[in-house]
Amino acid sequence: MKAMKTLAIVACLAAAACGEDSPTGPTTTNAVFNVALSAANEVPPISNAEAAATGTATITFHITRDTAAGAITGATVDFSVTLANFPAGSVARLAHIHTGPAGVAGPVLIDTGLSPAAAVALADGTGSFSYTGVAISPENATAVLVNPAGYYFNVHSVLNGSGAVRGQLR
Repeated sequence: MKAMKTLAIVACLAAAACGEDSPTGPTTTNAVFNVALSAANEVPPISNAEAAATGTATITFHITRDTAAGAITGATVDFSVTLANFPAGSVARLAHIHTGPAGVAGPVLIDTGLSPAAAVALADGTGSFSYTGVAISPENATAVLVNPAGYYFNVHSVLNGSGAVRGQLR
């Protein structure tokens, strides 16, 4: 009887140890893209008063994966954007991730939430904004993570409604 109890305890401890090494719930990871923004990267390149505009964007994907298959089951995105070298008084009014390689304009894939109703005034030609927890589909997250160079981020201004500064994800 004592041997069976010992065997049961050993089996229980082994099962517990295996459980620690093999999680059964989903896992969450981050993918961070640091994007250099430039008016020269727009299609076509900006040649008006905002031609010297620049910026940076840190875009963080928070990815939830199914541990059994590794497939993305959920995702959110955080955006932190800093703009510089715009003419004083410029206004940033939209910002998105678009589908498209360098040199190609494409459709919006992920919207930040920046809108004309909540535009960012660049009183001295500089400014920043951030949006966190932007929900995206698992399919869109997968597409960006598989081929980041096939996507770009840009910020639209009042003067350049199609985009004032742009940078490819990498």
